[in-house]
Amino acid sequence: MDKQQAQEKIAHLSELLTRYNHEYHVLDKPSVPDSEYDQKLQELLKLEEEFPELVTPDSPTQRVGGEPLEGFQKVRHNVAMMSLGNAFNETDLHAFARRGREGTDKPISFVCELKIDGLAVSLTYENGKFVRGATRGDGTIGEDITSNLRTIRSIPLAISEQGTIEVRGEAFMPHKSFLTLNEEKEANGEEPFANPRNAAAGSLRQLDPKIAAKRNLDIFLYGVGEWENSALTSHSERLERMQELGLKTNPEWKKCATIEEVIDYINYWAEERPHLNYEIDGIVVKIDDLDQQEELGFTAKNPRWAIAYKFPAEEVITNLTAIELNVGRTGVITPTAILDPVKVAGTTVGRASLHNEDLIRAKDIRIGDTVVIKKAGDIIPEVVRVVEEKRPKDTKEYHMPEVCPACGSELVRLEEEVALRCINPNCPAQLKEGLIHFVSRNAMNIDGLGEKVIIQLFQEELIHTMADLYRLNRDELLQLERMGEKSVTNLLEAIEASKENSLERLLFGLGIRFIGSKAAKTIAASFETMENLQNASYEELIAVDEIGDKMADSIVQYFSEQEVIDLLDALRELDLNMEYTGPKQAKQDGVFADKTVVITGRMESFTRGVAKELVESMGGSVTGSVSKNTDILIAGEDAGSKYDKAEKLGVTIWDEEQLQQAIIVRSELP
Repeated sequence: MDKQQAQEKIAHLSELLTRYNHEYHVLDKPSVPDSEYDQKLQELLKLEEEFPELVTPDSPTQRVGGEPLEGFQKVRHNVAMMSLGNAFNETDLHAFARRGREGTDKPISFVCELKIDGLAVSLTYENGKFVRGATRGDGTIGEDITSNLRTIRSIPLAISEQGTIEVRGEAFMPHKSFLTLNEEKEANGEEPFANPRNAAAGSLRQLDPKIAAKRNLDIFLYGVGEWENSALTSHSERLERMQELGLKTNPEWKKCATIEEVIDYINYWAEERPHLNYEIDGIVVKIDDLDQQEELGFTAKNPRWAIAYKFPAEEVITNLTAIELNVGRTGVITPTAILDPVKVAGTTVGRASLHNEDLIRAKDIRIGDTVVIKKAGDIIPEVVRVVEEKRPKDTKEYHMPEVCPACGSELVRLEEEVALRCINPNCPAQLKEGLIHFVSRNAMNIDGLGEKVIIQLFQEELIHTMADLYRLNRDELLQLERMGEKSVTNLLEAIEASKENSLERLLFGLGIRFIGSKAAKTIAASFETMENLQNASYEELIAVDEIGDKMADSIVQYFSEQEVIDLLDALRELDLNMEYTGPKQAKQDGVFADKTVVITGRMESFTRGVAKELVESMGGSVTGSVSKNTDILIAGEDAGSKYDKAEKLGVTIWDEEQLQQAIIVRSELP
């Protein structure tokens, strides 16, 4: 395919994927199955990899998150993002309406919108292109979070509107995403987010956009800061036009002729809010006519033409009958309050997470107590406080166990962690999930050993530890459902092949706290053998670049456990490789030592992945985009815009031949 053909194909795929994305994330009416979307996205990714100069900022591939930022730049809002005054009852609403009528000569009408509990942001489009996204900040100065906002799939990267348009809205985390995120944080021994708003704000203020991309955020747009060339006369017209442009607005807004209609709307959503898949904490009421908004103006802090009605928090009383302990995938022990079932915010609640021992102590929660509960963020049941005057006389302070309730191993509390943790790798309560992680793609990468097969093997008691995977035999496997000759042969061959994996895969597969795949590779390259790592001291670990206090502590603690020592001995006896076989650790005096390198274009002798490994093995750090901090651009054929930018910034540019020469020089060194 030549460049012209590629450009036409890329344009066609981009248009299709943008439409599919809008149908799925904005209209909630997908026209194609996920598999078709994924197939076309992969096709586009492959074309853009071959022709990187054809990648555009609004391509559907540009949502996955780029390189981590050093910090957020400040952004001045041309039109201030002001907060709203509050109303807490019908009297406040009537007073707001009266002030509106007194401030203008014409009859007034209202628009009511759900008050999304998230993070207020602004989006700026110039001639149809999304160019900047920012937080509200103090209303005048916010932070540039464009990279993170680009990862929200309901935000269009291009719209059919010329000139400058700046729209405002609320970025939020849907309930499902919030629950999934907190489950992961609790499993890792981390403090869960208190509510979806904190989770959304924390996600969008991550310096690494890839983190925001994984959090599955969404947005509803509700207002305008600037709109060049707009002749619209009402807020309701703006909402309709924004929706036409593909800017996602909340569909539940309503135009009301009287304040009584506004109150009816509020009462309706006070009852219906538990059925939404996102959190709201009130209703925003605005005077609809834009001329009247301008006529009414602002106080020092708030617009006079809008107000936020805040829902009262719902709290109920029930009895705490027991405290149940759960062992998570990573061994974290989570106490859960067992309650007499009670209805809260529209659903019946019988359990509430107590998170950790510190929370139980702080609230002095005891079995048999009468407690006040609510749903944190209207989602997660939470014990607010104890009703002490109703406490039975015979209650006792609750103490967490010293041993794991599932396996009896001694529990530990790692430094700076609030959670107790079982670090026995053979604990049955966490073993099953640990095995699924062990065989996963970034770990031992054993084809054919997916989650369903692991669960089947576990239920049939054919595996209990990681070592048992390497003791499976053909006859046992053939007895299982859906296991024929061919699948068994392929599975056993994949298991055998995994024995040759480099050390970093095994290290990551063990599931050591804080050790991700990147850290595992750094550690494996530094210590080279499992034996060296087992014998490494805290001081030796902390001396490795990118290994922090928590990681070093976690490694030392992990390898001190007898169960871990026994597991590794068993894996050695089963002939698993325990040495690092990847690129050797970069020398400090390597060709690319302390250099930031960007690789672009097509090369004859290397794939881009191989070139990246070679540069890193010679001390370089490879990033994806050219900036003033780039030291060297290695450019293959059709280098495109990165080449042009490097020339403009005065960055040193190498061709493929120079990279080959650097490899030859390195290979000749003693």
